[in-house]
Amino acid sequence: MTDQMWTRAQLIESGVSDRAIRTQLRRGELVRIARGMYMTRRDFDSSDPVGVHLLRARFVGSRLRTDEAVSHISAAVLHGLDVWDAPLERVHFTRPAMRSCRLSDDLHIHASGLDDDIVDVDGLRVTSLARTIVDVARTLSRPRALVIGDSALRSDPSARSDLPRILAASRGRTGIVAAESVARLLDGRSESVGESLSRLRMREAGLPIPDLQPEIVARDGRRYRVDFLWRDLGVIGEFDGLGKYTEHHRLLAEKAREDALRDLGFEVIRWNWAELSRFDVVVGRFERAVLRRKTHRPAPERETVEGSRYNPLL
Repeated sequence: MTDQMWTRAQLIESGVSDRAIRTQLRRGELVRIARGMYMTRRDFDSSDPVGVHLLRARFVGSRLRTDEAVSHISAAVLHGLDVWDAPLERVHFTRPAMRSCRLSDDLHIHASGLDDDIVDVDGLRVTSLARTIVDVARTLSRPRALVIGDSALRSDPSARSDLPRILAASRGRTGIVAAESVARLLDGRSESVGESLSRLRMREAGLPIPDLQPEIVARDGRRYRVDFLWRDLGVIGEFDGLGKYTEHHRLLAEKAREDALRDLGFEVIRWNWAELSRFDVVVGRFERAVLRRKTHRPAPERETVEGSRYNPLL
């Protein structure tokens, strides 16, 4: 175990009796994070939910049989993917379909074939990136699944090639229609949770599909990569994450960047986390930018846009 997590056996071996464990739990000095697993209050309070789930998943994964594997959201955590807003109360693992599934306060055991979609992550058997994408897309909401899937393809674009096979093998299972829908939306060029959610909001609002992460050459030769570009409309979209441009010099640099993009004939719109939940505000901003560009600005010079830094994944 790590310095942060203790099993009951380790505590007893170190001289802490069962009675002392119960006393420390009652006083809040120890925190039970799973059956037979404990953290000190200080370590628990200094860890975020993903960090605690990671410890729990490693603990469970180290005790699995050779025909079992950590799966679903727990596999996503072990792979180091973005798991925005995902439920982390239970550790998930999958075992062969002939054995029963089970749900408890700490565990969600899935019964399903694993085929060869197993990889080694730090010595643990974990479902592959592609299998993890399909599993979470079947069982989580579309926004959560899209964030995880984009993160997986950003980590390893080749995982896309396995998705059709795994989706076909999952036909007839609960959530497969949702998983197929999510798979069509995935794009590893989205570089953050906010960018993934922005793409989903755009689809829901009926906005044109933008290019992602294209590089634009300014008049002075500087190159700027932007989050979203509607080439034919001459509009650039930028998602501002929490805490972006809080330093004065960064704010000035961003202003200079935006001035250089506008000097090429582009309209630039921005939005933030709060506006993702009221995306009609962003839609209005986009529509006004399109109108301004048509009315007041010449078309951007096409040779200034050099395309996405990455090969398109769609």
